[in-house]
Amino acid sequence: MVKDILLEKLAELAVKIGANVQKDQLVFINSSTENKEMARKVVKYAYQVGAKKVVVNWTDEYVSKYGLIHRSEESLKEVPSYTVDKYKDFVEQNGCAISITSPIPDLNKDIDPNKLQVSGLATRKALTFYYTHMMGSKSQWTIIAAPNKVWAKKVFPDLEENEAYDKLWEAILEASRVTLDNDPIKEWNMHNESMLAHNEILNEYRFDTLYFKNKLGTDVSVKLVKDHIWAGGGEYTPNKILFNPNIPTEENFTMPHKYGVNGKVVATKPLNYQGKLIEDFWLEFKDGKVINYDAKVNKDALENLLKFDEGSSYLGEIALISYDSPISNSGILFYNTLFDENASCHMALGRAYTINIENGTDMPMEELEEKGYNNSMAHSDFMFGSEDLSIYGITEKGEKVIIFENGNFVI
Repeated sequence: MVKDILLEKLAELAVKIGANVQKDQLVFINSSTENKEMARKVVKYAYQVGAKKVVVNWTDEYVSKYGLIHRSEESLKEVPSYTVDKYKDFVEQNGCAISITSPIPDLNKDIDPNKLQVSGLATRKALTFYYTHMMGSKSQWTIIAAPNKVWAKKVFPDLEENEAYDKLWEAILEASRVTLDNDPIKEWNMHNESMLAHNEILNEYRFDTLYFKNKLGTDVSVKLVKDHIWAGGGEYTPNKILFNPNIPTEENFTMPHKYGVNGKVVATKPLNYQGKLIEDFWLEFKDGKVINYDAKVNKDALENLLKFDEGSSYLGEIALISYDSPISNSGILFYNTLFDENASCHMALGRAYTINIENGTDMPMEELEEKGYNNSMAHSDFMFGSEDLSIYGITEKGEKVIIFENGNFVI
């Protein structure tokens, strides 16, 4: 009974604060079959606030795996026209999307990496218009999480399966600011105010370049695009509808210049990419491009990411999060980017967000690229924050400003 109350709260939060579903709006819910009960709750609340129609796009990672094993590479390149038409209809109707993530770590660890690459690239190419629309915040979207037993055992290997599952639910709900005795909607409104205030502070400095260093080996400079904007917490659509893309979120992020990254970055958490966990990896950048890299586990998956397209070996995002933050302080490694990226400073390989540059959502791609925007079909966050990370910035006026000391914000 207690758990059901909490899940109802999370579903309501996803609809009202995450996607902020509007009356008579089309709603897409993307959910694994592992989480059908959670999906049903979200559907219920979406209709209660006035959604015109709710479409659930079911996925099953095991079914997808069988396809990857048995289908030919040629057939994996095919994306049915009815799939493309469905997403075109979504964009034309200005729908909103709620995704319920529930990864199964390392499910695809034995899959031919070429098949993973071909399949992922085909989908991204066919639906580029949709990803461009969503990453430009033209429609509301949000991601929440729900556990499965495989993921739970990965996070809590010493617990019995059912106990691990319940424990992961507890961790997800706590990180999402959902408790039995609170009003999550009120708490998220307060959290958004705090995040937006920090964005304003960072925007006032008008940084030209950021410098990162720690004892693990990270020593890198990141030039920011001119007229960059720091974002984080809630975002607005062109129609001024406020929504929260990620539940949870703790990050303040902006746009690096595509050709302005130099130095080495050492990852501090694994990256789940194409169903494979990339562990203990590092990247070396020169003039923005990754020129050298290594990983102790699943280096082939890292190589696939870097070679996904021309832009996937350049950065599209730099995000700052204090080491002393709620998810980091939980001490839990979630093996999931939605959570782990909010416990650590991170970068993203691939496409930048147009919201991170002044007037970017209405700017032609050619003009964006001239300003240093990285265009790619990929966008993969990886974490590099640590308890001793130091960051300072040089402003456009040449002033030096200390941003982080011992892993935490000092501004």
